[in-house]
Amino acid sequence: MNGTTLRLPFGYSKISVQVPTHSLLGVFTPRENVGAFDETTILREALAHPIGTPCLRDLAQPRQEVVIVTSDLTRPCPSERLLPLVLNELAAAGIPDQNVTIVVALGLHRPMTTSELETAVGSDVYRRVQVINHNPADTVRLGVTSVGTPVEFFRTVVEADLRVCLGNLEFHYFAGYTGGAKAILPGCASKATINANHAMMTSPKAVAGRLEENPVRIDLEEGTAMLGVDFILNVLVDGNNRVVGAVAGEVTAAHRQGCKMVAQRGKVQIPSRADIVVVSAGGTPTDINLYQAQKALDNASYAVREGGIIILVAECSEGFGNQIFETWMREARSPKELLGRFQRGFILGGHKAAAIALVLEKAEIYLVSSYIREVFLKGTIISFNNLEEAMRAAFKELGHESNVIVLPHGESILPFVK
Repeated sequence: MNGTTLRLPFGYSKISVQVPTHSLLGVFTPRENVGAFDETTILREALAHPIGTPCLRDLAQPRQEVVIVTSDLTRPCPSERLLPLVLNELAAAGIPDQNVTIVVALGLHRPMTTSELETAVGSDVYRRVQVINHNPADTVRLGVTSVGTPVEFFRTVVEADLRVCLGNLEFHYFAGYTGGAKAILPGCASKATINANHAMMTSPKAVAGRLEENPVRIDLEEGTAMLGVDFILNVLVDGNNRVVGAVAGEVTAAHRQGCKMVAQRGKVQIPSRADIVVVSAGGTPTDINLYQAQKALDNASYAVREGGIIILVAECSEGFGNQIFETWMREARSPKELLGRFQRGFILGGHKAAAIALVLEKAEIYLVSSYIREVFLKGTIISFNNLEEAMRAAFKELGHESNVIVLPHGESILPFVK
């Protein structure tokens, strides 16, 4: 039997699988615009032609206290390559390094260690300016949004004269897209703020690729507007973490242009929904734990038929990545029980378990991981030691004539059937 060998990102390496050629509906990846410009040129062009606002060097004023918000290491934002260019813009405006603080937006992720902070921003930048973790317990209350979300942001960010936000752009399973105002809410918000905003994730309009009427996105942008963001630099990265697109400027206008770029790159038409979908979370850092890898799983759910199987390939070197998430997954006996628990009250971490339960209402999940090797929710999630073993099990369960779709970069692609 003829087979097609495929290699999928897994941690810092790749793992291989052979799929019968007659079964393969297709391998779908984001569209890459291969051009003559290099990464630095893309970034400099974005900074030189911002959307909806003057250049950063013209916007900033001497002696201002500046905060630059950037992502932690669970995000594929290449902060160490963006920050030197942003600092150069500020220096051109007459702002010395001692007036700049870099805040790593954690949301409710764990604080990064000193060495991780240095890795995230680069050694040169780490030596030049102050770099700190966002602290969700040290916040200033600015009011409430129209739906009642308390607006509480990290004090250091609130007290700055100028706020610049960096981030990567990709699909987000309930905020529509990452980037833009998300650097502040949830990135630099309190636990109460994040919980209230994320509680709206169960809305049928809070889905990947949707901004209009998305209650989560509307709320987080309303809350961020109470504080104000002066300038953003958001980037698209490929599977090798190379910048392939960038937007800069006003927090909403630039973000919307960036979202169009994400959709053009990642919304991919498939011929039909498949019996089996093999999806990689994209390797490090997007498969560092199951908490992050869930986003690729959610995207893959758009490609699988009812009653099919999704094989999620994610190394998960940090295991589940969140204690509440792990507890919910271990304690629940069925997807229905998980959803019922979530509907009785939003708890961050529990929301990830609920999101997985929604996928399980449609399909089984096979997990290929080096660190999570258990069976969950009465067999609806089954762990495998290797991808070949998972493929054999899927064909055995659904039949050897089953068709297959492969998504090597599930974190960056949103499949749809026309």
